Order: sequence, then structure tokens, then C-alpha cells
Amino acid sequence: MTEARTGTAPVTGGELFYEVAEGTGPTVVLLHGGLLDRHSWDEQFARLAALGRHVVRYDARGHGRSSTVSGDYAHHDDLRALLAHLDVPRAVLVGLSLGSRIALDTALTHPDRVAGLVLTAPGVSGRPFTDPFVTHHTEQQIAALGAGGEEGVGRFVEHFLRMWADGPHRSPAEVDGALRERLRASVTANVLRHAAGFGAGRPLEAGAADRLGEPAVPTLVLTGELDGADILANARALADAAPHARDTVLPGAAHMVPLERPDLFERELDAFLASL
Repeated sequence: MTEARTGTAPVTGGELFYEVAEGTGPTVVLLHGGLLDRHSWDEQFARLAALGRHVVRYDARGHGRSSTVSGDYAHHDDLRALLAHLDVPRAVLVGLSLGSRIALDTALTHPDRVAGLVLTAPGVSGRPFTDPFVTHHTEQQIAALGAGGEEGVGRFVEHFLRMWADGPHRSPAEVDGALRERLRASVTANVLRHAAGFGAGRPLEAGAADRLGEPAVPTLVLTGELDGADILANARALADAAPHARDTVLPGAAHMVPLERPDLFERELDAFLASL
């Protein structure tokens, strides 16, 4: 693997921590899910770098080694500032969950910066969560945060795992234990590091729910067959509306598709990048 260089890029009210592996071809930017960080892409980052691609990953604001939220902000503007800092004119944005939400909003607000989209388990700004499974665990997360302390953090993280590692169709015992513990460690670290930013500012978004037909770039939408109803509905809406989108449902995975089925995810990603 090409040795990666790290740095920080200034954004309004803070900075983003990033890693870059220099290579050829269109720049690929990996965007992690909510309460995770850039390390959720360890395997894909290393693999793309070993293939000689120019690849970037970073911690979104309020995550990992980037700044804690201190006021209103826009993830899509943060990403544009990062691309400008790195002198990247256009990039293929590869997102997971919140990362897909950011990628889609960036394609809508800064279309000149986006060459393609891979939207995995996509969130869509402006589309609320209505699945009772998700709303129940979200309510329990809020209660856990209110309880405070180590026990409260532990309960908060476990509800995250129930929603986004296990999903509505599996018990915790049916999910790979190493995956659950990897996610538990990441989420716990983020909660502890950035707790001061919870509620400190509003994420300003593009309202993508009403603009799904606008992205004019090649778009691949990937979901796991065991994910929740809201995410699967987001994927269908994107595939139906976006003019250059196709969607694929991958077996044996819930929400964390690249972590659960890296073989299938990377096959689809390779084919998409080769088609550009």
C-alpha cells in the first residue's frame, strides 16, 4: 500500500482530519456513517491504495479527530472545503449511511465537485425515520443519554448496535461478535470525545428528499437485504428518481454493508469505478 499522508483542513468553525493515499484515476472519497469514523473504511482504503487509486478518507465534523460541533454547520460545505484544500476538482463520493446522506447533499449543492456517487445504506436528508424498530431504539438512546454516566453511554451504544449492526431481522447473537465489538469501540470513543457537541448546533442540509431527480452523475445505490424499512425505502426512491442510478440489494448484510460483506461491496465498487 502507498503510504498515506495525514493532515487537517480548515472549515468554518473547526477543522477536518483526513488521510490521503496518492494515486491515479478519479479521486475516491470515503465517507463514514454516523457515530463512526474514517477507520470503518480501513479495509477499503488500504485496498484502493494498493490498487494505485487516489483515495481520501476523513472524519466528519463531530467524529474521530475532527472538531467537535460548536454551532450550526453543513457537512456538504465541509466536504467542499476539504476538496478545495486538497486541490481535488471532482471526486467519486462513496458513502455509508450518514456518509451517503452527505454525498447526496454535496451532489445537490456542489454538483461541479462530484463525478459519481456510491450510496450505501443511504440516509436522505428530509426523509424522516418512521420504522417503529428505529424510532423505539432512538427513544431509548435519548433516555440513556439523559441518564448520563458510564452506564448511560453503554446503553446508548447498545441501542445503536441494535439498530445499525443487528437490524430488525436479527438478534445480537446472530451477528458476528467481532463486528459488534469493533462498532461498539468506535461509537463509544466518539460519544466520549464529542459529547460536548451533542445539541450544540444544527446540521444544515439540502432537503434531498424533494430533489432526488437532480443528480446527473452515475450513481450506484447499495443496500443490505437485512436493513430496516426506512433505508430500503430510501434506496428505492433514489433508484426510481435519479436519472443515472441503479440499485443492488446484497445478501447477508444489514446496515453495515462494507463491514459485513466486503467481498460483495468491493465487487460492486470495482465495477462502478471501472465504468466511469
